Amino acid sequence: MISNEYYFAIHAPRQSGKTTCLMTLAEKINSDGQYYAFYCSLAALMGVDDPETGMSRIVDEIKMWLKFSAVDRFKEFACKSNESGDIAGPLTKLPLFLNDLCNALDKELIVFFDEADSIHERPLIPFLAQLRNGYLSRSLSPPCKFPRSLALVGMRDIRDYRFQVRPEMESRGTGSPFNVKFRSLTLSDFTREEIKSLYYQHTIETGQVFEPEAIDRAWFWSEGQPWLVNALPLAVIYDRFKNDYSKVITCDDIDFAAHHLILTNPTHFDSLMDRLAEPKVRRVIDSVIIGANTLPDEVSPDDRQYVIDLGILKADDDNGDYLRPSNAIYRELIIRFLTKGVQQKIPSEFQNKWMDVTKLDMNGILKPFQTYWRENSGAGATAKVGEIERLLKNFIGKIFKRRMIENTDEINKEILDTVRSNVTDFSSEAYSHIVLFAFLQRVLNGGADFIQRECAMSLKRADICISYKDNRYPIELKIKDAQPRENGILQLLGYMDICGASEGWLVIFDKNPKTPWKKKIFWQTLERSGDTVHIVGCW
Repeated sequence: MISNEYYFAIHAPRQSGKTTCLMTLAEKINSDGQYYAFYCSLAALMGVDDPETGMSRIVDEIKMWLKFSAVDRFKEFACKSNESGDIAGPLTKLPLFLNDLCNALDKELIVFFDEADSIHERPLIPFLAQLRNGYLSRSLSPPCKFPRSLALVGMRDIRDYRFQVRPEMESRGTGSPFNVKFRSLTLSDFTREEIKSLYYQHTIETGQVFEPEAIDRAWFWSEGQPWLVNALPLAVIYDRFKNDYSKVITCDDIDFAAHHLILTNPTHFDSLMDRLAEPKVRRVIDSVIIGANTLPDEVSPDDRQYVIDLGILKADDDNGDYLRPSNAIYRELIIRFLTKGVQQKIPSEFQNKWMDVTKLDMNGILKPFQTYWRENSGAGATAKVGEIERLLKNFIGKIFKRRMIENTDEINKEILDTVRSNVTDFSSEAYSHIVLFAFLQRVLNGGADFIQRECAMSLKRADICISYKDNRYPIELKIKDAQPRENGILQLLGYMDICGASEGWLVIFDKNPKTPWKKKIFWQTLERSGDTVHIVGCW
């Protein structure tokens, strides 16, 4: 694309290696000597909503990154005032500055604008329009000098931006002033073979060897997510081995690293998981946790794509109907984040009460859970949230009526979304699953070797397999629906086969408020072809 003078976009989730890729590419282009290339991050533009200020700030950022460059001509130009500075207005500074830069160079210029989606919508529109005009000016006779090739890089593709063309009218379309873009690219996760190749580079440099099983385990935990692929062996080398390169990295070491990352919560995880508090993210996540067939009506396609762009979920099919956590570590982090508040409310008397040195008493765990669920289920809490919403609606309505302001529906929705996401989780469709996840986490309290959870849209269930000593304890969670109970039993038997267990538990939540408690809470044990199935009824 650079050879053909194209402008293009690169988009990928956070921590996918975009910045590393761009900096390395710019360095390679400069060392090859055919063109000049420079990298410029626009992250500092976040929060700047005035177009004129934004354009001036963008030019300042370009100057700063030119000074940071190893290319002498860039530094020399950045230290001088641009020739067109006196005639440039705030909204013409950028194209004139880039034109002056290109005129000062003896080779054509390639530009990589990183974090382009950090720019606020109002300055973003003139920014893109000016790049488009500069692109078109290259075809004039004589041609105007402008970058040969240019990439806009960020979390989202430029075609997914929504632009407010006029203050009084929001544009609902996907039209972009940057319609000269030739193609959009994305950075894919590492493949298993690429992880092997990357780790082999470490072996060449240090002599430290990875067992083949360790590479497979790194793939299991990360599914190739670049930050995780690098973080897993680093946690082993620095935290477990204390920089001793003579030790072989094993499968158990990678498991240690995964658990270490989950428990220590690096900044990368914090920033990612904080997104779960956003109502539009939470609505998508809830559907994944309960294995819903479809997303709720209030979830727009843009909301679904936003969660995928964040890197929290991935779609395993072309239509995006099958959504699931992007990897095993993110899946664990999502559950831990959502259950944290509920877990703190569970009395310590439930902790470590049903495990000994060889096995878990899963019946002993789930029977008290039925009692706990009956006493602490969402019935009262949902009513509490409903009361809060009713009071807020009345309060907001009175204020806006008093101030003669109309059309408060959008404001109501925004405030109520905030209430639902921050005051309580009880209104969530996934609340029942979250409480059971939290209960198990509290009871086991790290005593279990591993709790594996499977959750994805279209499963119509969520699966848990607890590993303790040499035993596996598969649990399947379902919301009671029109499907016969037999379907859930067959699904559990299939999951038991995957886990290699002869005993399993099917937990059914009946959310019909008309069903009496004596029918909601029950326990039934069946034998199927030598396997034992416990059906655990909850509300």
